[in-house]
Amino acid sequence: MKAAEAIIKCLQEEKVKIVFGYPGVPVGPLFEALRKSDIEHILVRHEQAAGHSASGYARSTRSIGVCIATSGPGAINLITGIATAYADSIPMIAITGQVRTDLIGKDVFQEADIIGATDSFTKHSYLVKDAKDIPRIMKEAFYIAKTGRPGPVLVDIPLDIQNTEIEFEYPSEISIRGYKPTINGNKRQIRKAIEKIKSSSKPLICVGGGVMSAKAEKELIRFIEKSKIPMVHTLMGKDGIPSKYFYNVGLIGSHGFKYANKAVAEADVLILVGTRVADRATGGSKSFGKMADIIHIDVDPAEIGKNLSALIPVVGDCKKILQELTDGVTQIDTKVWMDQIMTWKNEYVKIRPSSEKVNPQYALELLSQMIEEDALITADVGQNQIWTSHYLDMVGNRRFLTSGGLGTMGYSIPASVGCKFPFPNRRVVAVMGDGSFQMSMSELGTIKQNHLNIIFLLFNNSNLGMVREYQSNVYKNTYGVSLCENPDFVKLIEAYGFCGKRVNANSELKGVIEEAMVSNKTFLIECIVSEEESTL
Repeated sequence: MKAAEAIIKCLQEEKVKIVFGYPGVPVGPLFEALRKSDIEHILVRHEQAAGHSASGYARSTRSIGVCIATSGPGAINLITGIATAYADSIPMIAITGQVRTDLIGKDVFQEADIIGATDSFTKHSYLVKDAKDIPRIMKEAFYIAKTGRPGPVLVDIPLDIQNTEIEFEYPSEISIRGYKPTINGNKRQIRKAIEKIKSSSKPLICVGGGVMSAKAEKELIRFIEKSKIPMVHTLMGKDGIPSKYFYNVGLIGSHGFKYANKAVAEADVLILVGTRVADRATGGSKSFGKMADIIHIDVDPAEIGKNLSALIPVVGDCKKILQELTDGVTQIDTKVWMDQIMTWKNEYVKIRPSSEKVNPQYALELLSQMIEEDALITADVGQNQIWTSHYLDMVGNRRFLTSGGLGTMGYSIPASVGCKFPFPNRRVVAVMGDGSFQMSMSELGTIKQNHLNIIFLLFNNSNLGMVREYQSNVYKNTYGVSLCENPDFVKLIEAYGFCGKRVNANSELKGVIEEAMVSNKTFLIECIVSEEESTL
């Protein structure tokens, strides 16, 4: 078969059902093979959206997302989606077309060194030089993407290679020299961690996105239930943990809850699980965990000690390690510690007063009460992300997807598309600001063409709100952030045949959410928010 057909056969062997992409001549043979297959191709309106949609698909299904782009500008447009997936450890296969092998390096039409351009934010990459290597390369790519710390793998395929005839045989086994990710934690380190936990009086667990990547939510809850240790979480750690769970103290970091940050500052043992604790999680504070002996659990040894020195490092899959900790730990007397945390919480919690316009806290709390417990929610970047992380309740099987590590605006709409395809009967809600909406509003065409039903919750303050808030606090002035000439978003979405309502006050919101929920079409809820509304 042709190598292009072999690539599609490899995807079928890996049980791929859907790919997100944008065609071009350098991927012409690949798309012809795709046309003849049972794999569904979703035509996005911008290659960046292909990456975000593949990410949304991967995160919602707990599998691998696949995206395809042509050479040159097509591949380069995919870069942001790849980097976003890398920062949040999302398993993805990005397939790009390349000019003919005899033309590489000659700066011909639509040539770009996509391997070099993405080197620092792909887990691995391949430039296919021999068509016979394709089955092995694809097998390795999928294996690398999903094992160890998950991440994106790039496969760049020249046009002439795609047309080469090969004998196809998909490998049944795989062995990659130098790539042997550690899954089982060191027994001695685990014993030391258990003894340290047993001797603590103010222990605290800090949960990151790695818990969800490892599908370790149940193991985490079992560990907490047995040990009675409270937990805090990073932005990426919000997903999958019930918000009102007794031991869930809440979000930490620069935009976290003050009482949660206070708990981190006062803890005597801090158990980091699947988090790199970067600057947004620590808030840049020198007091972060300064009183604590730190136990750091992560599948990626490069993350341990990167931002915070660990007394007891444990490298391995946190699902397995949490199981072993649960087996070895005993109940810790944390009643006094929990009472102290609850006292801080009661002191710090403040209900935002209602304004003449829509209050984001009220809007998200109301949305939490009304949508189903298995809803999939994507949040963009900016003030809307912080409001959602604060006030959206995680209950039942709800999922929360956002760009945590890279902070990529324009994420929520294409990510919601990626969620909706595998789960057409589940509620999907995309939260965004007026700035981020305009970064990806071209994907309304993708939604229209595929008859998707998604609720958009748009907070419109006619500004780049997060940057405006920062400028106002630091410089006591604002510049370059006004979006005073925004379009009429309701008319815009109606132009695609969708429905939309503008909400100017809290009292109007419930009825509009009800209308959106019974609609069979994508529905925009535009909430007019004061530009003075803050996240802090």
